[in-house]
Amino acid sequence: MTTTEYSIDIHPTELAQIVQSVFETMLRLEVAESGLPWFPQGDRLTAAVHLAGDWNGAVLLEVDRAFARRLAARFLPVNPQAIVDDVVRDVLGELANMIGGNLKCVLTSGICLSMPSVVDGSDYSVRVCGAQIRERQSFECAEGPFWVTILTTRPPGSEPTRPVLCAKR
Repeated sequence: MTTTEYSIDIHPTELAQIVQSVFETMLRLEVAESGLPWFPQGDRLTAAVHLAGDWNGAVLLEVDRAFARRLAARFLPVNPQAIVDDVVRDVLGELANMIGGNLKCVLTSGICLSMPSVVDGSDYSVRVCGAQIRERQSFECAEGPFWVTILTTRPPGSEPTRPVLCAKR
C-alpha cells in the first residue's frame, strides 16, 4: 500500500449518510449520530467486513445482543423471540456488508469486499493486524445505540497516529 492509497479520506459525513441510508432502507429506522463514546461491553456482537485492493481496511458494526435481536426481527419481519442466534449473526453480518459495500464505492475503485464475519461472546477482543482506527462514529435509533468503526492498514514503516483497536471484553 502506498502513502497515496493510505491518504484516501473517509469523511465522517459520508459514513453517516451511508449508515443512515442502510438503516432507513433495510430496517425502516431513522438513525442519527449520537456522540456517545465507545466503551467495551460484555454483551456486544461485532460484525466485520474487510476491504482489500487499492485501499485496505475493515468496517466494524457493534451492537449489544438485545439490539441485534431487534434488528434481526425488523430485517426479517418476525417475532424477536423466534429469532435464533445464527439468524441474528447473519443479519448483523449483512448490515456490515451493506455499509462496507457502500463505503467502498466512495473510497476508490479496485477494492474487494470480504464475506462478513461476526464475533459473539462475553469476553473477546477484536484485532485487525496492522490496522488503526481511521474513524469511529456512534449512532442511535429507536432500537438503541450502536457504533461503526473504520480501520485502515498503515503503510509499511509508518507509526500509528491513533491506537490500534484491541478492545478486551
